Amino acid sequence: MYRWEKIDNSKVCLEIEVPSGEVNDALDKAYRKMVKTLSVPGFRKGKVPRKVLESRYGPEIFYNEALEILVDPVYSKAVKECQLEPINRPEMELVQMEKDKPLIFKITVDVKPEVELGEYRGITVKQVKKEITSKDVDRYLNSLREQHGRLVTVEDGELQEKDLAVIDFEGVINGEPFEGGKAENYSLELGSGTLVKGFEEQLLGARKDEQREVKVTFSEDYTKEELAGKEAIFTVLVKEIKRPQFPELNDAFVQELTEEFSTLEEFRADVENKLKESLRNREKMSLESEIIEKVAEEARVDVPEILVERELDNIFGEIEYYLRMQGLSLEQYGRLVEGGLEKLREERREEALKRAKANLVLDAIIKKEAIDVSPEEVEEKIKEVVQNQEVDFAQVKEQFAKQGRLDIMAHEMRYRKVIDLLVENANIVEVEEEDKGDTGGEDVEATAANQEEKEEGVAPEE
Repeated sequence: MYRWEKIDNSKVCLEIEVPSGEVNDALDKAYRKMVKTLSVPGFRKGKVPRKVLESRYGPEIFYNEALEILVDPVYSKAVKECQLEPINRPEMELVQMEKDKPLIFKITVDVKPEVELGEYRGITVKQVKKEITSKDVDRYLNSLREQHGRLVTVEDGELQEKDLAVIDFEGVINGEPFEGGKAENYSLELGSGTLVKGFEEQLLGARKDEQREVKVTFSEDYTKEELAGKEAIFTVLVKEIKRPQFPELNDAFVQELTEEFSTLEEFRADVENKLKESLRNREKMSLESEIIEKVAEEARVDVPEILVERELDNIFGEIEYYLRMQGLSLEQYGRLVEGGLEKLREERREEALKRAKANLVLDAIIKKEAIDVSPEEVEEKIKEVVQNQEVDFAQVKEQFAKQGRLDIMAHEMRYRKVIDLLVENANIVEVEEEDKGDTGGEDVEATAANQEEKEEGVAPEE
């Protein structure tokens, strides 16, 4: 027997009663299991009568084991019959547990809140029409050249943008040196913005072995408070100049890059096709995100804090993944940013709230539209995952089932279906992109590959 009541919009209290017969059966099972491990003088192990054990240890000795047998199945059944959707682990309060009497316990648990859906069919969104141009292809090819460039020492020449200067420097404030104001053999790329604003610009035109005086003023919001707003004078010695030299963009360069193409013309055509595909994918993701955001804005729901925290954890998991690719841990990154991870977490809270609300709204639409995924569809998805792999399909399916991946796959497929439904029913208005000298063909992979981690100088400035 179940009774439940709402505590608030996303929390319920379930009172569950289990008949005395089932309680007695569970106590019998508990005895048969525990008697194998209990010893009493005068009795062989495993042969101690139940009455003897209850007399010696009290009847409560079997209660915990019996509760483990009873609670989870009964709770799961109650959740299903009451059509509740728990979103975290339940808290249990035992009301009554005794032989020959019903078991009574209360469960308090957070559940998915009710969602008041707004309009979700026919949402109007604007989509900027973008095209890949020859300039975009040129930009990508030039980024490849830069990645395969090499530094050449300049013996007779002036420092210019993009050059790497090896320098010694020592700074003073009011004639006194300050912590972190001195370095030797420091490698500085001019134009990188690594050092305090104005430092690099004053080195342009310098020659090897030339010494210059550089005057800078730290910003008022500089990270080191003792330097904020103060003027510093640096004595800088240029010890070496290195200039990037890039390979020619020709057939030979292409042949060094790949065995798939032998001419620049073939490679260029392939790059153009891949940039177009990348652009279409990004446009698709952007359109879906905008539609989901608008649909979520139309709905009303009180988002439980536990779901916001869960999305924050997901966001930080994504950040940690990308940091690892750069050789940093999340903890290291937290020490580098002002305010640490705690401040960063607070800054991302609004994003997490939007994500959590969007998921609740999508779940509500799935429920309203009766969107489901058949076992056959899941099987087809598994076949896609393992295609071109020499594996036994039945074994893979069984392994996925044990790992809980089948439910996850079905959940993701339902989300895919509901997003497709929203897009199919959306009113998409295409608009021309404003001419800003960039048609939006910047490729994600090209950009990532072309971004090198810059060294932090003694006085880095944002």
